[in-house]
Amino acid sequence: MLKLIALAFVAAVSGVSAVTQFGRITEEMHSARLHGDWRQFYAQAQQLTAFLNGSPDAMLERARADVHLRRTMDAFATLDSVVRMGQSPAVIKTLRDFAPLRRYPQFRFLVSAMNANLIPRSNAAEAFSIADAGLLPEDVDYDPAQRRFFLTSIREAKIVSSDMRGRLRDFAQAPDRWPMLAIKVDSRRRIVWATEAALDGFRFVPKRDRGRSALLAFDLASGKLLRRIEAPRPSALGDMTLGSDGDVVVSDGLSGAVYRVGAVHAVMARIGNGDFLSPQTPAYAPDGKDVFVPDYARGIAVLNPTTKRVRWLPMEGKFALEGIDGMYFFRGSLLAVQNGTAPERVMAFRLAPTFDRVLSQRVIESATSRIDPTHGVVVGSDFYYIANSGWNELGDDGVVRKGQRLTSARIMVAHLH
Repeated sequence: MLKLIALAFVAAVSGVSAVTQFGRITEEMHSARLHGDWRQFYAQAQQLTAFLNGSPDAMLERARADVHLRRTMDAFATLDSVVRMGQSPAVIKTLRDFAPLRRYPQFRFLVSAMNANLIPRSNAAEAFSIADAGLLPEDVDYDPAQRRFFLTSIREAKIVSSDMRGRLRDFAQAPDRWPMLAIKVDSRRRIVWATEAALDGFRFVPKRDRGRSALLAFDLASGKLLRRIEAPRPSALGDMTLGSDGDVVVSDGLSGAVYRVGAVHAVMARIGNGDFLSPQTPAYAPDGKDVFVPDYARGIAVLNPTTKRVRWLPMEGKFALEGIDGMYFFRGSLLAVQNGTAPERVMAFRLAPTFDRVLSQRVIESATSRIDPTHGVVVGSDFYYIANSGWNELGDDGVVRKGQRLTSARIMVAHLH
């Protein structure tokens, strides 16, 4: 079953409008499939494609319906578009719904193009590795004054700092001993912002705490906890960015909320009107007014925190903009860490001067044997990112899966043009 269908029923429990709309569409698709009503399924898949701004996942559902409606050439045209977006979804080869296509010559060409997308490519080099394989680093930021990186740990529930050779020092422990996720260093104000989240289902998280998360502020010099701001429950504050005024924008991937927290008053105020399903790492536009917000399913939005207006960057059958975890603005481009695409990859998307569409894309790393990326940080003209976090080795309970083992995380660096 395609992953969007699986997500629908998890998403539908929230009252957020985008989540409700997504749940309605996918529930109707599910009902239509059970009743064999592929015309209705196709109509809903069209709605899903529009709602998800032309994402490859939605296009796969549309092609699935075309096969059942015996619109073979239409199905091939849609799948060709998915592959031209740099994707190689395994379901094209394995899902029974696509089996009728496999007897056509066009399918061999399609598979050949998919295989080409899986050829490893890298324009990055290893900067250093993290000796502590059990750390499972999630996010990384940089303090230019100390010339040290700061990393959060999922499994060890703490923040560590590292020099350019990967030598670690403990900085601070999560006050509630929950997994630590996002981190931002405010060197000017000498504050380290971070989040901790009692991730649901994780065996080492107390059941009574699951669904809770908090934004934390630490003193940069001492690691002392300065303040703790808990988000409404249920939540999972997982990603954030820092404004030039010291305000923090933090996203909740569980409820779909995006919050702004003032540097002075530290009040958590929700921004946006419920447009997101699973918002990830925001990135301020150069003017400091708009915020780019990647949604794991819907792609990249441009949010104005004052008006709460959202506009989406179109994918145009050329750019797969979903599955972004970490995202950062650099000289007219968005650097995107995509662990929700097939293959997983790190990309640079060049924007139009009006910031309303993507003009071109460049691969930083894609389909290499090590890649399981999460987040990164721009340091000067270099982009450092966590290439193999270790998430792929964990089960849903946060425990290393049988037959797997955690390896030392690698921090890669790519020079940006």
